[in-house]
Amino acid sequence: MSTIAPLANEQATPEAQATLTAVHAALGLTPNLFRVAANSTAALTGLVGLNGALGRGSLRAKVREALALDIAQINGCDYCLSAHSALGKAAGLNEADIAAARAGEAADPHTEAILRLAGEIVRQRGAIGPDALGRAKAAGVTDAEVVEIVAHVALNVFTNYLNIVAGTEIDFPVVRAAELATV
Repeated sequence: MSTIAPLANEQATPEAQATLTAVHAALGLTPNLFRVAANSTAALTGLVGLNGALGRGSLRAKVREALALDIAQINGCDYCLSAHSALGKAAGLNEADIAAARAGEAADPHTEAILRLAGEIVRQRGAIGPDALGRAKAAGVTDAEVVEIVAHVALNVFTNYLNIVAGTEIDFPVVRAAELATV
């Protein structure tokens, strides 16, 4: 049950309306996450801005989607698991890749190192210590990637928590955190 209503465009502020229109133009739809975030123009603007900036970062779309899946699984966010399963497929992830990402794993060692670091950051609330960072760097994760990983954690924790708090209605094919299939 939704506890924070998703706004229709006409219910949002003029600035939020423009942002929702831009989201629709980019995605071909306006997911409920953005409509819920539109209750705060500042939050919606921040969400879209950080998402757009990270989309221009050094991490490929497949890796960004794998990160989102890993973090959503850890946080138990069914909305984000559903959305990023669909978006991950569109970015080129197959079912095995999606299941692996949800378990913090990947066929590519570099991507797996990124997922393991992100998972550690989420579970330890940032207090990862030098060993976790050392393992990531030994696997070839650069300082720039570490900074982007932290930004992706922040973005995904925000969307996970917002959807959990809001009880956002899932508008993608439903995936449940409790239904983690093994690879």
